[in-house]
Amino acid sequence: MAEPVGTLTPLSDTGQIIANPDQDVRGRSVVDSDGEKIGTVADLLVDTAGNHVRFLRVEHGGILGFGAASSFVPVEAIREVNDDEVFVASSKEHIAGGPRYDPEFVDHRAYYEDVYGHYQQTPGAQSGYLPAFPPNQGFPPLR
Repeated sequence: MAEPVGTLTPLSDTGQIIANPDQDVRGRSVVDSDGEKIGTVADLLVDTAGNHVRFLRVEHGGILGFGAASSFVPVEAIREVNDDEVFVASSKEHIAGGPRYDPEFVDHRAYYEDVYGHYQQTPGAQSGYLPAFPPNQGFPPLR
């Protein structure tokens, strides 16, 4: 796997912002390839080496937040983004069957290889979502 090359960390843990607030998709509904709402974008996982968003953390299932699960979806799997929704090229069942979000694996390269493999995506390929960070905002070193 050529990328990601840096540490991957949730955007919410960095204190950083996306240069264009309209590109911050956190809180938007996620719609699957069948047009069904499957969950909400809970966070963005950022490659700190290049300041690129690599994954969405999508919360899905459960009732009123109880029993909900989280899955990573590579940004390469995004087909379209509008003001309220993020459309992905996978079905609800495919996303639910993928590797689950586990904070213990946030720094494990093999875990991300599994996620990219599940979605049959190549890191860094073109997607419908390419947010930018302000050029003067580097990520602080993580310890």
